[in-house]
Amino acid sequence: MGAVVGVIAFVIALVGLVAALGHVGYLAMLNSAARKRGASGQYAVDYVGARWKVAGVTSAAAAFGLLLTSGGLAPDILGMIVGGGAGLMAQRQLESTRKNFRNQP
Repeated sequence: MGAVVGVIAFVIALVGLVAALGHVGYLAMLNSAARKRGASGQYAVDYVGARWKVAGVTSAAAAFGLLLTSGGLAPDILGMIVGGGAGLMAQRQLESTRKNFRNQP
């Protein structure tokens, strides 16, 4: 029973980490494109600058959750909650960023 919970916790925490790193990657891509536009991309550069902390915290929390899944039953459950929660938060922030810049010229 404990091994099954461990595997499920690992997968959930891993998916959370992938989502958090996806948010970081999207911000990096958006920042790079905005800097190439010069003054017309300044809004995006400022917006991304304000979002780096959230992306960093969710990535660190997801990585910590993944590390917790290498323990017993209680750390597995805690890692699943932390990693999955960080992934959900990162996914919501990514969707918020994408909605903000969707259909922009």
